[in-house]
Amino acid sequence: MGERRDHPQGPGATDNPGALEVEATVVLGIRVTDWPALRAAAVAAVEELDFSGIDPAGQRSELLREVSEDPHAALGALLHPDRLVGAVPGIEAMGGTLEISTAEDFAPDFAELFPLDGEDGEAGDWTLTPRTACLLHTQLLALADAAYDDLDEHDDEPVTDDDDQDWAVFARLPQRSWGMHRSWRRAMARAFDDLAEDLGLGEWPLPRCPGEELALRMALADARALLGAQPQAVADLMGELPADLYDYDWEGCEDELLGVYDMAGQDPEEDGESRLDTLLAATHPEGWFLTYEEAEEREQGRGYRR
Repeated sequence: MGERRDHPQGPGATDNPGALEVEATVVLGIRVTDWPALRAAAVAAVEELDFSGIDPAGQRSELLREVSEDPHAALGALLHPDRLVGAVPGIEAMGGTLEISTAEDFAPDFAELFPLDGEDGEAGDWTLTPRTACLLHTQLLALADAAYDDLDEHDDEPVTDDDDQDWAVFARLPQRSWGMHRSWRRAMARAFDDLAEDLGLGEWPLPRCPGEELALRMALADARALLGAQPQAVADLMGELPADLYDYDWEGCEDELLGVYDMAGQDPEEDGESRLDTLLAATHPEGWFLTYEEAEEREQGRGYRR
């Protein structure tokens, strides 16, 4: 709570001789646990707003697009100072600002999300361990960041053999996808985030479409490479997470996480990597994000991080 100042008279006075000017500072730590519910509330809030000036309808449409795609924008619409003050009787807003940022030090508690049933050294059924989940989560987010950076720098430009080194992610995809448009590339970037969100919720990141299969395969390759090149950095990342015999079992991850859902027309005896390559080659990139028949479809309006 900031300084209180009495203004019984003068330019700042109101009809109430006891009126006070109060400066309030509120710092909130927020975790978004239900993005569809947050988005719906933000859309409803924007629908209630009055827009003036040039092209009010265009202003509303643009803000609706922003809150439908970005959790930061949705929170901004719901936590705006004017909206908060309007819900409190007996006061009026005199101005204010709102700043929203992602906490840099936030990380899921993988030890709690992926508990180990046995003691260290005790063999049992394969499981996704806290350390494996942590490293895989880190690589998925890094790939999503890099994909969005590619978009910021190149937008709709096609990848070519001459400039493939200038791309962080999209040049690593099968060449038949190199000329795909911006919306498709955003869907690919979101695939990394979707799988990372699964891990953040304590769920195994089971790909629900060919694009997610490809995203997870890339993350597994990057996690393996990072562990081999920078083992100390990986150890520092793990902190106090418990160790287990199945830590960093990338072959086990491929067996248990890839190819879980039947791929139509594929040979069930073929290994997962070959089955995916065959499916990607036989399917136009536009179909890489069609949900497998047996998989649960992701929320259609979940938006994009950028």
